[in-house]
Amino acid sequence: MIRERYDYLLVGAGLYNAVFAWHARKAGKTCLVVEKREHTGGNVYCEDVEGIHVHKYGAHIFHTSDERVWRFVNSFCEFNRYTNSPIANYHGEIYNMPFNMNTFNKMWGVVTPGEAKEKIESQRAKISGEPKNLEEQAISLVGEDIYKKLIKGYTEKQWGRDCKDLPAFIIKRIPVRYIYDNNYFNDRFQGIPIGGYNELTDKLFEGCDIMCGCDFLKNRDELMTVAGKVIYTGAIDEFFDYSEGELSYRSLRFETELLDMPDYQGNAVVNYTDRETPFTRIIEHKHFEFGAQEKTVITREYPAEYKRGMERYYPVNDEKNQQLYEVYRKKAESLNAERKDGEPEVIFGGRLGEYKYYDMDKVIASALKLCDKEFG
Repeated sequence: MIRERYDYLLVGAGLYNAVFAWHARKAGKTCLVVEKREHTGGNVYCEDVEGIHVHKYGAHIFHTSDERVWRFVNSFCEFNRYTNSPIANYHGEIYNMPFNMNTFNKMWGVVTPGEAKEKIESQRAKISGEPKNLEEQAISLVGEDIYKKLIKGYTEKQWGRDCKDLPAFIIKRIPVRYIYDNNYFNDRFQGIPIGGYNELTDKLFEGCDIMCGCDFLKNRDELMTVAGKVIYTGAIDEFFDYSEGELSYRSLRFETELLDMPDYQGNAVVNYTDRETPFTRIIEHKHFEFGAQEKTVITREYPAEYKRGMERYYPVNDEKNQQLYEVYRKKAESLNAERKDGEPEVIFGGRLGEYKYYDMDKVIASALKLCDKEFG
């Protein structure tokens, strides 16, 4: 039963609004959630296939050093001990990620940290002065061999252009460890919700009225009258009808297969770092939860240039786009400052609303910050 009036209209049913919805309901507030897709959960939504929780919009591995965020998510569901340890496949050669002593031993046969450092230092020396592009930046950090085999092809596929044509700031830092440790993240806490991410988001949205399959922008005039405040997590430029120009994104295309075998690649994430393989990685979903099912589900991930109507995945946070976002951010401020009586305040949040690449814990932290402001 949809009410005539709510305290909050939440546009988008991803993690940001899920966290906000729970705190709003706890504070006794009413929420209407409108979501363009046919399900809640945003990009962390999981689909059950043969008992395997398939990450429908790409691999999502929860990791954080923020104790408040970790305690919060664990109060709704139990997390397993999954540790992200991807491997790289370069023309059939297998390397451990992130770059560590296992990688260096396979690449050069070195055994000690001193030998590895000496090898990298000798290759870094060819770049002098400030790196002018991503290629020079990468070589100045990890040397030529690692760049050519494990960075160049993958990065060019992901961004759709040559590394020499990409700005250096994209790879400001590359994790390099002179220890035998394949744990990709440095965060204190890491894992996957047992039963998939729907276990978390379903509980966070409990008590809300939800309209899936509803495009807010197509029903804006009607929906803007139903609540005192709007939390908008869609694309900020689209909200303003692209009046100042269009923000740039990279998108993804997924090909998912159910295979009649117990194990396809022996690891949850395998990156394909050569330029010739058209996809960047293969995800085998059962390994996120140590599955023992007789079948398996894999997803090939293909980067794509974003065009209107596609899903937006990665904001292109270069100087030009950041300046454009700042224009829209100021428009959002003006919208609220100049609103008339009866018009709702609109709060822009999340990855698309703030035009920011957020890991899941950072999305939650951002939402918690807003909750502190709204509910004390």
